[in-house]
Amino acid sequence: MTRLFALIFAAFTATAALSQELIDKGFVEGWNIMMDPALGNGCLIQTVYQDLSVVRIGYDALDNRGYFAVYNKAWGDIEHGESYPIRFELDSKSYAATAIGFNQGRVPGATVFFTDRRFVDVIAQNRTMTVYNSTGDVVMAIDLKGTAKALDYARECQTRTL
Repeated sequence: MTRLFALIFAAFTATAALSQELIDKGFVEGWNIMMDPALGNGCLIQTVYQDLSVVRIGYDALDNRGYFAVYNKAWGDIEHGESYPIRFELDSKSYAATAIGFNQGRVPGATVFFTDRRFVDVIAQNRTMTVYNSTGDVVMAIDLKGTAKALDYARECQTRTL
């Protein structure tokens, strides 16, 4: 019981700094549905994994694009505003991308933006996402279970927001 409480507290602490400006819109299939005023009230889904990595998938309403973002306190070497060549796999399909370093409340992370907002749906249609750095090392591998249903709610949120 103490261990469960510690994990819940750690997850809450990890997300508190990231979600201070986000507006809660509910919880579906393990994902928080949220709206980000900093991105023109773009809607997103967010979850926390056991290693305390925070993952967001959503819509940037300011620039009419989609994105995924990953944050982890252990990634201290990521510089805000720097570009990082990465590769990510959705199930077995590989994609090259450029991630932009961010620092959300002293938690380093990186975001990949997509000019085609529909690519967010492509992510949701897969079971896993694995992100690799420029040297080919695995940065993180995540289970996308529940993503499709949660993104349905994020799209509905986005439609109501527009």
